[in-house]
Amino acid sequence: MFDEFEQFQHFRATWNSVRIERRVELGLFTFGDSDMPYYLITTGSGKNAASDSGMVKVRRGSVTVSRARIITPETMHPELQNFFEEHEETGLVEFLMSRTAAFSNLKLSNESGPEKIVTDTVEEAVTRLNRQLDDEEEDHVAILSAPAALAGFAVFRYASERILSSAPGNIQELRERGFLP
Repeated sequence: MFDEFEQFQHFRATWNSVRIERRVELGLFTFGDSDMPYYLITTGSGKNAASDSGMVKVRRGSVTVSRARIITPETMHPELQNFFEEHEETGLVEFLMSRTAAFSNLKLSNESGPEKIVTDTVEEAVTRLNRQLDDEEEDHVAILSAPAALAGFAVFRYASERILSSAPGNIQELRERGFLP
């Protein structure tokens, strides 16, 4: 019992250490694939954060959420691709995914470009990206920030929040099409 409580506390602390600076309110498709583009701002290298804690990097990426077309025993479990580096802990992700049905039958694939080092602070980088996206009238791109060691978890948090917020609309669409009572 205490182990699960400690696991939850660790999960909550990690969840709160990454931020979604600019949210996207668009729901995900009930049928087919949904693309979720983002900018990720990280601090530190993730390997030796003490020596380069002031280094701020920006990377553009996109998560594709694919829903199973045919449900088989193999597609009953969610699949994550390209979210985490070898050294990153994934136990927190398994903790979350095992506690919600919203991830059943999903395949999540993350593709990201190269990191660019910027001399700004995280706040300045967020402000600059917000201004750029506003000028482009772009409302489908999120901005995330996290310590470099939690980069994959930040992208996972963004994807999971979008999936969870889209679930009620997706269920309603399934009902309207006669797939659910």
